[in-house]
Amino acid sequence: MGVKKIGITGESGFIGAHLKRNLQLNREHYEVIPFQKEFLTNPSALEKWVSSCDVIVHLAALNRHTDPQVIYDDNVQLVKNLVAALENTKSKPHILFSSSTQEVNENLYGLSKKKGRELLEDWGKRWGAAVSGLVIPNVFGPFGKPFYNSFIATFCHQLATGGQPHIQSDGTVKLIYVQELTDVIISLIAASSVSGAINIPHTKEVKVSEVLALLESYRNQYLEKGEIPVLGSDFELALFNTFRSYIAPDSYFPRKFTQNIDPRGAFVEIIRLGIGGQVSFSTTVPGITRGNHYHTRKIERFAVIKGKALIQLRKTDTDEVLNFFLDGAEPAYVDMPVWYTHNIKNIGEEDLYTIFWINEPYNPEDADTYFEEV
Repeated sequence: MGVKKIGITGESGFIGAHLKRNLQLNREHYEVIPFQKEFLTNPSALEKWVSSCDVIVHLAALNRHTDPQVIYDDNVQLVKNLVAALENTKSKPHILFSSSTQEVNENLYGLSKKKGRELLEDWGKRWGAAVSGLVIPNVFGPFGKPFYNSFIATFCHQLATGGQPHIQSDGTVKLIYVQELTDVIISLIAASSVSGAINIPHTKEVKVSEVLALLESYRNQYLEKGEIPVLGSDFELALFNTFRSYIAPDSYFPRKFTQNIDPRGAFVEIIRLGIGGQVSFSTTVPGITRGNHYHTRKIERFAVIKGKALIQLRKTDTDEVLNFFLDGAEPAYVDMPVWYTHNIKNIGEEDLYTIFWINEPYNPEDADTYFEEV
């Protein structure tokens, strides 16, 4: 089978951007057809776009507005526009529609998602096309929009910028990490013809206060002390990486180490851990660059202890390059956020000595290392 052409409405949104990044890791099987939000209100552009797609993942939706009726009307109209474009072009791509567990609630957002799913399912039955209606629990993960995507995004933003979150209702929430969700969506894309409502199970059930307590511990240990906290589960690793994504690298790094100097020389503690991992060091001759890769789950620290280095970071879907200049005369470190490609270059005239720590030993069968020039 050839390369599948995937269209994502809302590809620049929280879930859409993560889905696009993950599909682009597998370019030999998937091509993402670029989408612009203006397409949904421009019939000719929308018709051209749907005609180019083998699969469409419909994520675009409004979920915050002062008038709930506007949410309902807008979301239903977006689906009607999509159906009209499909019918006018006689296109029959596999449709995956992002709905919500709020379908069962009596709020207009939930009702809009239910109505949209039903409209697409009706189109699929009439045209003999596959429609997967994804009923999705609460989603969290890196780069979510505070005060919009989830309470976790809001809490992380507040804690990372010196604020203090307040719990309005300490209920129990059912959560799924955005990487787990995109894995499910990609498996359904690969399956090609799964139709009907699909209840995507949550992977964590937790109280809001428990989430906040973990995030506050990450602020206190990591943001204030530079310590890597105990991460006792996949959920805690996901939550920690989510929190780290709200720390602006260019305002936080590089972090200088404390040097303990006496007549024998100097002693520097590189890292204090609540978890294990792998520690290594490298020497790099002048003018050489190492790295140019990124990770989707790993936590990594570069500590320069001798020589002069330029460490560069760039978020994979942006063009902005962040430059950090480190000198072993004042030992310092930079931590690598997930989805930031990074490198380190010896810009001095002597060998560069760097210590690396990463939270899991290297496994060539599951390296979580993707090469891309900064």
